[in-house]
Amino acid sequence: MDIQTDHRYAINLNVRGIQPSATLRINELSNQLRAEGRDIIKLGLGQSPFPVPDRVVDALREHAHEKDYLPVKGLKALRESISGYINRSERMRCTWEDVLIGPGSKELLFMLQLAYYGDLLIPRPSWVSYAPQARIIGRSVHWLPTHAENNWQLTAEELDIICRDDPSRPRILIMNYPSNPTGCTYTDDQLLAIANVARKYKLILLSDEIYGEVHFEGQHKSIARYYPEGTIISTGLSKWAGAGGWRLGTFIFPPELRPLQDAMAIIASETYTATSAPIQHAAIAAFNGGEDLDEYLKQSRRVLKVVGEYLHRRLTDMGAVVQKPEGAFYLFPDFSNFREALARRDIKTSQALCQSLLENTGVAILPASDFGFVPDHLAARLAFVDFDGAEALALAGTEYGEQELSDDFVKQACPRLVTAMDKMEQWLTGL
Repeated sequence: MDIQTDHRYAINLNVRGIQPSATLRINELSNQLRAEGRDIIKLGLGQSPFPVPDRVVDALREHAHEKDYLPVKGLKALRESISGYINRSERMRCTWEDVLIGPGSKELLFMLQLAYYGDLLIPRPSWVSYAPQARIIGRSVHWLPTHAENNWQLTAEELDIICRDDPSRPRILIMNYPSNPTGCTYTDDQLLAIANVARKYKLILLSDEIYGEVHFEGQHKSIARYYPEGTIISTGLSKWAGAGGWRLGTFIFPPELRPLQDAMAIIASETYTATSAPIQHAAIAAFNGGEDLDEYLKQSRRVLKVVGEYLHRRLTDMGAVVQKPEGAFYLFPDFSNFREALARRDIKTSQALCQSLLENTGVAILPASDFGFVPDHLAARLAFVDFDGAEALALAGTEYGEQELSDDFVKQACPRLVTAMDKMEQWLTGL
């Protein structure tokens, strides 16, 4: 056995066999195919199509010179800004001391699982990185069943069934809504029922609300209203402010979980030290809000709603089964109606479906198997983000400012998404 092989087998067993993040992998593959001359419509990576708001960009420019190491938990002024934002939007009473800043909410989630010895409860389907993070750390993952008839949402009854066998076991429940991958969200009654079960079993509830501000009607509510003592709210700048590459996320803790927050800060101090100083200073402008940001969000929601409804209708007309989105920029179509036709092409898994679609049409989407399903569940996630967000916002606010957005708007502002639907329809029809 040579030295290289020895080194290979010294790699952490929890990491071996895990593929790079599915969303990042499809993005890099799409970019590679584009560089080779292919016309690829990128509906794989869920990156906001909208530009970072001008005032926030100006704030970053103004603070580009900031070079000092900041406090591990984050800049006090930013933590104050975020607590004010949460208190305004959720009618809560958190303080700046309840806020922890990190280089993306993804990093904070990883640290949470490092700091807390508990099983991870994840509704299926879920975002691609929850389960792999748990596997890397060595935590047990329990998938919670959901059903298409219920918009793939967790019910209080299903949660209670999972927890009752071992009621004292430490657990972290992750809820993400509006949902990646489905675009669906919860009603007040659903949140209250889940909160009551979470309280009954003393669960730590990580409420991933990164898409909260892009609820199409602007009516997102946090489950922290109903289970404040056990809920950590997760949010950031990536999805509602278009700043994914800036890498700034935040957790808002209840005072009851201060020891957990402190433990995560210790891990932070020994790993990334602190989040980028210029980004933290600039983020204050985003979380302070204002009329310009209100208008930005209003138009963003209008655009995403009309696009989501257009694609939902097109996919339904093709014969896919898909839930109508209520927020974010995702759809989760099921192509089981095409199972026999796909099988004749030797396409029997969601991975094979997406691979064939990419090769034959140039439309890049992600298979359901990346979101917790068995390989032969013939569904996929579609991120409707391949359009010029700046142009769409401008068009929505001017020419369409006084009228309801329509299919004509979608065809004018988002032609690549229309083309994607045409290509998918042609491909499915030709199976």
